[in-house]
Amino acid sequence: MATEAQGAEGGGMEFHPMDQFIVTPLFGDGPVGMFTITNVTLWMALTVIAVVALLVLGTSKRATVPGHMQSVAELAYGFVYKMVEDVAGKDGVKFFPYIMTLFLFIVFANFLGLVPTAFTVTSHIAVTGVLALMVFLTVTVLGFVKNGAKFLELFWVSSAPLALRPVLAVIELISYFVRPVSHSVRLMGNMMAGHAVMKVFAGFSQVAVIAPVSILAVTAMYGLEVLVAFIQAYVFTILTCVYLKDALHPSH
Repeated sequence: MATEAQGAEGGGMEFHPMDQFIVTPLFGDGPVGMFTITNVTLWMALTVIAVVALLVLGTSKRATVPGHMQSVAELAYGFVYKMVEDVAGKDGVKFFPYIMTLFLFIVFANFLGLVPTAFTVTSHIAVTGVLALMVFLTVTVLGFVKNGAKFLELFWVSSAPLALRPVLAVIELISYFVRPVSHSVRLMGNMMAGHAVMKVFAGFSQVAVIAPVSILAVTAMYGLEVLVAFIQAYVFTILTCVYLKDALHPSH
């Protein structure tokens, strides 16, 4: 990840940790329009290529003794399949391809964002918001298609006292429509915060007195971000499974 520390007037230092999140055209310096190819476009394309390479090229030979890529692909397959089956149940397994694709896209986007000079596409609400909105619309439509009006039982807490049920229904309804916001902001916020902190620490590495401490801090943060990259993909995916379970079994 690129670092920047510039000398300011009076001998001070000026950091710009948020510059790494600026969307810029890939060719030229003009304004970013709807059809402009940007750094986001590039890294999203690389993410898709990485996912295809793992699932298609990694499993093309289907060897009895798997190689490294096939082992990773099979591990990812088993990990996500078990997650879907355990959380959403047997009925949710038919949606496994969608959830598997979602998990791999996010985890690869997060890991590619840790490559020096890379752009972390999941640090933008425009990306995570679309992913979360797709999940929200999918499970909502599925809930009504599969259950009809019974899907509304999701908002009616039958185990609560009768007098409290209307109030709880309003609270449940609000929390349901807030789902795509929390779903997207959680991923975006964690990815953006970690990268910004790393850039601040990296900027201090240019100060000779504290350079060793700064380098150790960057190393520690980088290791933490590797863990966060996977955890955030896992959290986004498992919440998708939870929402899917609600759509399939709203009365549970």
